[in-house]
Amino acid sequence: MRVLMIGANGYLGRFVADRLLADPAVQLTALGRGDDADVRFDLASGSPGALTRFLDAVHPGVVINCAGATRGGARELARHNTVAVATVCEALRRSGCGARLVQIGCGAEYGPSQPGSSTAEDAVPRPGGPYGVSKLAATELVLGSGLDAVVLRVFSPAGPGTPAGSPLGRLAEAMRRAMQSGDGELKLGGLGAQRDFIDVRDVARAVHAASLSAAQGVINIGSGRAVRLRDAAAVLARVAGYGGALHELDGPPGPLRASIGHPRSEPDHAAPAAHPYPDGCGSWQQADVRTARDRLGWRPRINLEESLADIWMEAACRI
Repeated sequence: MRVLMIGANGYLGRFVADRLLADPAVQLTALGRGDDADVRFDLASGSPGALTRFLDAVHPGVVINCAGATRGGARELARHNTVAVATVCEALRRSGCGARLVQIGCGAEYGPSQPGSSTAEDAVPRPGGPYGVSKLAATELVLGSGLDAVVLRVFSPAGPGTPAGSPLGRLAEAMRRAMQSGDGELKLGGLGAQRDFIDVRDVARAVHAASLSAAQGVINIGSGRAVRLRDAAAVLARVAGYGGALHELDGPPGPLRASIGHPRSEPDHAAPAAHPYPDGCGSWQQADVRTARDRLGWRPRINLEESLADIWMEAACRI
């Protein structure tokens, strides 16, 4: 099976590529903006015609799009998350390869949900920020393209390689700094949000399964269980062997804040958040993952403690 993968050097893309390369039946070609790609192409600025010519030459059976931006202004997010997907869809429509498209979406497309509820694929999306809006627009383009396509809405990925700017990445970095400085207190803010964390290796398994399946439409990929960031912090402390006290700072929810590694006389400083929940998902998100089980034969295998242990292992290497 010839697979063209876009975004193979990104956070999710690296694990998807590793999973595909482990399958002897897959012949993988990576397309992207970096020098390490097999073919260099910028979806945000490249023309659909140029991509069509490449598709006709390579003739993949599956195109997997893991590319995109998670940070930046609305214009940048729209270019890399929406315009880029429009280019892919148009090129596939023009091409004679007939490839199946596996598009990586995200749970932020749904926006806030009712605490205690599980969000299924038929929920009406109401993204609460520009990132979710740009990803939802991409999903609508895929669903309306007439292609053989599936969109995997990935909730909160975790595990090795977790970006330092993510909630769990900031948590691990705060704990690393506390242990490095010998601080017996770790003060953090923004721990009240509850998110559905899913290990990146489980995400890679889902993408692999989707590329082999005939499933179409939207499929949620998550653990099916919301976890409070405060509880994740306690697990991470246990994994790291941090014996200090964890204190939650008062104030509205926002990015994790920490007063660690500084003299006691220095005041706590926290950058203001543009939105009380920067991902636009409110205080609660939990995926209904029955569709992934029924249509992909997929279930999550890696629990959050293992994901946090791998996050900590990488953070500890910086001590």
